[in-house]
Amino acid sequence: MSYVPPHLRKSIAAIATTTKTTNATSTTLDNTTANHKLNSKSVNNAFSNAPPRRSSTNNHIQPSGAFAVPNDVFPQWKPSERVMRLKPEHIEEVRLRLNVDVTVSPDSPPAPAPIESFTDMCLDSSIMKDIAIHEYTTPTSIQAQAMPVALSGRDLLGCAETGSGKTAAFTIPMIQHCIAQPSVRRGDGPLALVLAPTRELAQQIEKEVKAFSQSLVSFRTAIVVGGTNIADQRSELRAGVEIVVATPGRFIDHLQQGNTSLTRISYVVLDEADRMLDMGFEPQIREVMHNLPEKHQTLLFSATMPVEIEALAQEYLTNPVQVKVGKVSSPTENVSQTLEKITENEKIDRLLSLLVEEAAVAENLGHRFPLTIVFVERKTRCDEIAEALVAQGLNAVALHGGRTQSEREGALRDFRHGPTNILVATDVASRGLDVTGVAHVVNLDLPKTMEDYVHRIGRTGRAGSTGRATSFYTDRDMFLVSQIRKAIADVQSGNTVAFATGKVARRKEREAAAAQKEARIAQSKLPPTSINVEDKYKYMIAPAMIKKEGSADDAWDD
Repeated sequence: MSYVPPHLRKSIAAIATTTKTTNATSTTLDNTTANHKLNSKSVNNAFSNAPPRRSSTNNHIQPSGAFAVPNDVFPQWKPSERVMRLKPEHIEEVRLRLNVDVTVSPDSPPAPAPIESFTDMCLDSSIMKDIAIHEYTTPTSIQAQAMPVALSGRDLLGCAETGSGKTAAFTIPMIQHCIAQPSVRRGDGPLALVLAPTRELAQQIEKEVKAFSQSLVSFRTAIVVGGTNIADQRSELRAGVEIVVATPGRFIDHLQQGNTSLTRISYVVLDEADRMLDMGFEPQIREVMHNLPEKHQTLLFSATMPVEIEALAQEYLTNPVQVKVGKVSSPTENVSQTLEKITENEKIDRLLSLLVEEAAVAENLGHRFPLTIVFVERKTRCDEIAEALVAQGLNAVALHGGRTQSEREGALRDFRHGPTNILVATDVASRGLDVTGVAHVVNLDLPKTMEDYVHRIGRTGRAGSTGRATSFYTDRDMFLVSQIRKAIADVQSGNTVAFATGKVARRKEREAAAAQKEARIAQSKLPPTSINVEDKYKYMIAPAMIKKEGSADDAWDD
């Protein structure tokens, strides 16, 4: 199926109408285009009448309908004989040990067994070579269960806490799938597409794709994101690539310009889908998903499972295997959390004191300053804090949406590989950013919701390591602080931590916080309540707590 941009659909429909002999067929086409659900045959007929597109070098790029599109290949994958011999009770034992929960619909076959060895996955030899080069020895929990599902060709709804290794869980099967397909020709669209919410996450995914495909000859990957040269992206796409990693908006731009197509895509990944919906990318996601070839495999990964994600999965996934690892939407147990009440004016001085002290301790022990991310609320404050830290002799850099793409890439590069060891960031870094070895997260300004708090502190304590989170708060943060304290207590007592996620849940949370604030203000305007204490009991109360008229002081309201 060829993609037709929305702004061209009326003209395409008009062209197609002239080639039809009956009004009924024309009406069907109009209804189809009006609903943005394109009929493959009618669109291809329309494209056969459209002029061919040209590349920037004036070489012809044939429209998708001008030559036969190779059939997609969905090979019958099988794991090792050892895995195939596992009995159902053994499979459940493995899932219990891995802390994996697997759900399938009643009318679907059982999910493939989890595999705790890359060798038992029977991957292509070139992929196995790259796995060995990067010293991957044992699959993580999400990889052990999600990879067999993806390799088997089934749709997947994956939910795992941050730092779980989910990128490799969809990247390695994706490369395996692409290897089995007919070669990509110039003018073809990609074989696989990964959509991600941010440039930084897309870059990390592309890096992982290249890591596990470096031993393959002529295997090409393109990253398509905003903030970079669109002409370079156009040239790459038109030359033909196996995999595209993109942000939704920029990918739609290239589709509308005719630089690529959806014709050959048979493997789709929506990563951090909850974040994409939060950022308003739902129209672009639907635009892509509505126009994919009928036969394709879809993997949807989300750190949380709000109702919006469940609706998206129900619409675009076919009998998916749902894989959950760990306590989804909960603070990780690997992070030690500290809350510190402070006034707004004291925050910067307290932060400087905290980090300067840590730097001194690290220097005395002969250690490198631990990688630290400081989260702030606004872009201007981000630059201010970074400058204040540098003035104290600390190596800090700012990361926020107001910086250019090259500046953001440089900041991340310096933080990952040195010399910078403190990253001051807005919430642009709270999701998807995977930097190995982050030891400390500081919330100089707390976020507005529990969900955002969990994502922030999830930058540390990843992949089984431990970390710290220090959060400064003021009176305005009391609603969120009460939630954090409850979550910490639940984690310490071994209780399940759960809270609602998604747009609706966050709106309700903000409304509840506003209501609590209004109630607190109203309470402060009420006259103090006097408590009369008989003379014979006054010795039980501290002198400072007793008013001259014999009533308790306002300190009771602590």
